[in-house]
Amino acid sequence: MADVTNRGGGSAKTEGVLDVDPTLPSQPADARVQGVTSFDVADFAVPLGREEEWRFTPLGRLRGLHDGTAEAGGEIRVDVVAPAGVVVETVGRGDARLGRAGKPADRVAAQAYSAFEKAGIVTVPKETVLDEPVRITVHGEGGTAYAHQVVELGAFAEAMVVIEHTGDAVLAGNVEYVLGDGAKLTVVSVQDWDDTAVHAAQHTALVGRDASFKSVVVTFGGDVVRLNPRVHYAGPGGEAELFGLYFADSNQHLEHRLFIDHDQPHCRSNAAYKGALQGKEATAVWIGDVLIQAKAEGTDTYELNRNLVLTEGAQVHSVPNLEIETGEIVGAGHASATGRFDDEQLFYLQARGIPADEARRLVVRGFFADLVQRIGLPEVQDRLMEKVDSELSRSVA
Repeated sequence: MADVTNRGGGSAKTEGVLDVDPTLPSQPADARVQGVTSFDVADFAVPLGREEEWRFTPLGRLRGLHDGTAEAGGEIRVDVVAPAGVVVETVGRGDARLGRAGKPADRVAAQAYSAFEKAGIVTVPKETVLDEPVRITVHGEGGTAYAHQVVELGAFAEAMVVIEHTGDAVLAGNVEYVLGDGAKLTVVSVQDWDDTAVHAAQHTALVGRDASFKSVVVTFGGDVVRLNPRVHYAGPGGEAELFGLYFADSNQHLEHRLFIDHDQPHCRSNAAYKGALQGKEATAVWIGDVLIQAKAEGTDTYELNRNLVLTEGAQVHSVPNLEIETGEIVGAGHASATGRFDDEQLFYLQARGIPADEARRLVVRGFFADLVQRIGLPEVQDRLMEKVDSELSRSVA
């Protein structure tokens, strides 16, 4: 399903949308503007599953994260390895730097904000250019836990941050990225949980004037993973690139809900997510919401979602949305497509002597390769492609 609301007299385009469900409601005008954001859990009603933002999520599998019945007492271990010059801190709830990127946008994020005890803050001082990435590992050791992490770059600083999630947990959290003017940040967030884990998180970026933010979200593991990347701009000239890769197996539910709020003039955004699915009841959800406010003249934005269904029994929900309140934009568009594995490609490769399993691997690798190459860190790129191969080896087809 695709929805375009043009409120300023300009034009928008949508292309290649294959999986439209006419029975689903369109979003009302100004839905993103009127959406609730708050640090207070009480400002959010308990979701029932009929709400637009919850209609695809299996609430019963969130283990009480959505309605307040989850009991804390679990444990996660967070380790940070950073190059010289980076400041790594653990702070209490009252630290003034918490919450600067933006407020929670749903009940789970608000619950996580109200429940964490300690937060991590990684600060890259102004004009510092890192040659090595900052590495943050989050390992679940069972039970329900809440987390909060801030990554802040001073003006004209440049850094890459790799965040890896492993182990078993029922985890709700918030991650904030605050970019000073002219800063450049690349973040790679990898969700490689055990099969029983549940992970719900909001990733909020505040992009400074002429700053550049690149997010790469990679999701393989977990029973249910629901991530909400959000972008706001603190000044004109900012750029945001949101890339994602996910691979859902039998009974997995992987959900990515993007919101890019163009609230400053002359900013750019580009979102591209690709997913593969195999096995009975493997489910992927991708929601791409882009709001261009009336004051955001000169905006240039595009979003894309592609899904490759490898077996029978998998399902995909792909919903790109554009809401445009000014006609004075450079461009705005989106594309969404979901298709089955191409048997003709498989036959072509097999006819040239390539075994079926290897041919299948080559086709899926090619599907993901362009996104993986945008990470810019060869060791991570190689490991992710190895993980794709590992997922394919579990194929039920």
